[in-house]
Amino acid sequence: MSENTQVPEPTNDSTVLAQLSPDKLLRDEIDQFEKIYDIIITYLTNYSFQLLGAVIIVAIGYYIASKVCNLVLNVCERKNLDITLTRFLANTAKIAILVLMAVVALGKLGISVTPFIAAIGAVSLGAGLALQGLLANYAAGFNIIFIRPFVVGDTITVQGQTGIVKEVLLAYTILIDEDGVEITIPNKHIVGDVIENSRKDSLVKLNIGVAYRHDPKQVIAIIEKVIENRPFISQTRQPQVGLDELGNSSINIMVRLWTPTENLYAAKFEALQLIYDALKDENISIPFPQREVRLLSEQD
Repeated sequence: MSENTQVPEPTNDSTVLAQLSPDKLLRDEIDQFEKIYDIIITYLTNYSFQLLGAVIIVAIGYYIASKVCNLVLNVCERKNLDITLTRFLANTAKIAILVLMAVVALGKLGISVTPFIAAIGAVSLGAGLALQGLLANYAAGFNIIFIRPFVVGDTITVQGQTGIVKEVLLAYTILIDEDGVEITIPNKHIVGDVIENSRKDSLVKLNIGVAYRHDPKQVIAIIEKVIENRPFISQTRQPQVGLDELGNSSINIMVRLWTPTENLYAAKFEALQLIYDALKDENISIPFPQREVRLLSEQD
């Protein structure tokens, strides 16, 4: 090789682009645009009627879904179903119709829905594993709404909590106790547990002890008279008064009366005060606990 031979220097991309003329770049951009335009025109030419049909199917599906949703709402309201169950059924019917119409519309466009269904299944499986606790609450909420072991306004005792049912949601149930405190219980802790449902009333139990020298029948008659037709007592259930126990120091009388839950403690306080005043007026004594102690001598 001769000494005068020169090796060409390598060129980079920027140098090549710089050497291209602006006209060539413009023609390349126009060619790309024409390709995209041709693809769009070809698609519209081949699938124009399918696209129009898909739009019509979606529009008809939305109209039918709205009508079915309103129909379900009206039927449930006439049957006096719970508002939560009513909305759930109506929305479920509407979503089911819309999904069905969307699948039909995609099929008209030549789009296979099988990959979408597989993807939705995979996502649902992952979400189910990650949200097991939340899904358990929702499943229990469906159970409560359909089986209806209690409704709004009932007084229930569950998980050691007692209160009036304020609202039943899919994830949890809200109770209100006699102090106005809201108690939120996840539905998964309600389903499968023992539920005490006294409807709108609560039971008040009173234990009254009187001395053995008094006639228990007389005491029972006095108590029945003093609590008869009182406004704090439920009108649907009659109070019960009877001999409960023969104690060590007293005859114990049991008083059982039902009262609206929101007036639970007020009714208990008023009933005790009325019974105490009535027994005092009749000279019925309420004894205190007594214990006899004997001292034995050393000789014994």
